[in-house]
Amino acid sequence: MSLLPYSLARPFLFGLDPETAHELTMHSLARLQGTPLRLAYASGMVDDPVTLAGLTFPNRVGLAAGLDKNARCIDGLGAMGFGFVEVGTVTPKAQPGNPKPRMFRLVQANALINRLGFNNDGLDAFITNVKRSTFRSKGRILGLNIGKNATTPIESATSDYLICLEGVYPHADYVTVNISSPNTANLRALQSDAAIDGLLGAIADKREKLARQHGRRVPIFVKIAPDLDEAQVQVIAAALKKHGMDGVVATNTTINREAVKGMPHAEEAGGLSGAPVLDASNRVIAQLRAALGKRFPIIGVGGVMSADDAVSKIRAGADVVQIYTGLIYRGPALVKEAARAIKRLHLPWNAGA
Repeated sequence: MSLLPYSLARPFLFGLDPETAHELTMHSLARLQGTPLRLAYASGMVDDPVTLAGLTFPNRVGLAAGLDKNARCIDGLGAMGFGFVEVGTVTPKAQPGNPKPRMFRLVQANALINRLGFNNDGLDAFITNVKRSTFRSKGRILGLNIGKNATTPIESATSDYLICLEGVYPHADYVTVNISSPNTANLRALQSDAAIDGLLGAIADKREKLARQHGRRVPIFVKIAPDLDEAQVQVIAAALKKHGMDGVVATNTTINREAVKGMPHAEEAGGLSGAPVLDASNRVIAQLRAALGKRFPIIGVGGVMSADDAVSKIRAGADVVQIYTGLIYRGPALVKEAARAIKRLHLPWNAGA
């Protein structure tokens, strides 16, 4: 159990601008990880293994991509009890992202809006940080999330994904292809039938070459949006199966504002995360499960603010869950609470294998 209750740190952090609070937290984690001071936030891990896509996840609660875009804090975040951690999104070249301010708290709704825009230090710096971490050597699962640069035309997006895939491949337990952020112009167009077919076909071909080169076949997941209708989900499910993708991450943030209408910052552009996205995310998860069958791996993410929320994702059809905004509002205690609640469901060890 951590020595410093998050309830003491949260008032200070929430008194700061959201992005300032984020950067301060990440800087502190980067400095403290690997030192005795990590005990201030570290927690024991719930043992609840599951095999997905040929990987053994130590438990069913992970960190979603977006919190640690540059892979600076893998070990620090892992010490909070996550069975798996996903970092990124990384792009081939460094980019500043969108103009500030670009993060907003909607405290009344337990939500955030961000329009960061894949701000990151680029692929080379990302890989250097990944190689520095010891997380994988301890039997934990590391996912690396890839995207395209904002200046790359959408018709050339595939080249960016292939560059990133080649770079991260030797260092990942799985790779997530992010085609669902609302904060890079036209990115979500890659979820349409023709675009996703072309992109995933190219990624599948590249993966086969990399598998021969490195002597290991790294699973590939695709991250999709919650703002899809059932027909669109069907198209994506068919493309995932057609091109041999190993899993799906459902879902990213939403552009829908119905649940936060009238609240301060509700009309800010960007992706809404936290409690308001739970139902939409679970709906997409359930539709994916129906379309993909019982054994296709699904990582459920979006709106996990409590142990009950985590369980709702499993009941909707997810095999494992991820947390992001819930960590900001609830702190590291949520990780163990969610993992314990899911373990009490007594799920099959090999679900989704």
